[in-house]
Amino acid sequence: MKAKPKKRITIFDTTLRDGEQTPGVALTPADKLIVAKQLDKLGVDIIEAGFPISSKGEEEAFKLIAKESFKAEICGLARTSKNDIDTALKFDVDSIHVFIATSDIHLKHKLKLTESKP
Repeated sequence: MKAKPKKRITIFDTTLRDGEQTPGVALTPADKLIVAKQLDKLGVDIIEAGFPISSKGEEEAFKLIAKESFKAEICGLARTSKNDIDTALKFDVDSIHVFIATSDIHLKHKLKLTESKP
């Protein structure tokens, strides 16, 4: 009988991106570096460092985080566009979390698509 592989929980933290969407929360690039260092000390496996194409502040935070040596994997967020992905890659992230908007509004007005129904 073949031994089952051990299961492991992986912690993927989005504080530096999703946490900043909380009303009244605005982190400077230096703040984001401090948070990233603390997440790394806590043993988080993957730190989503943010959405680098979204602003100059996000780019600056990525530059600061990329200079550090973390045990955690550093991940960038990108839409499914070459420009977004290339922007994340220029910061030498370990991985990229790619997404595409799928709400009816995004499909119709942004992506010029319709939802196909069976």
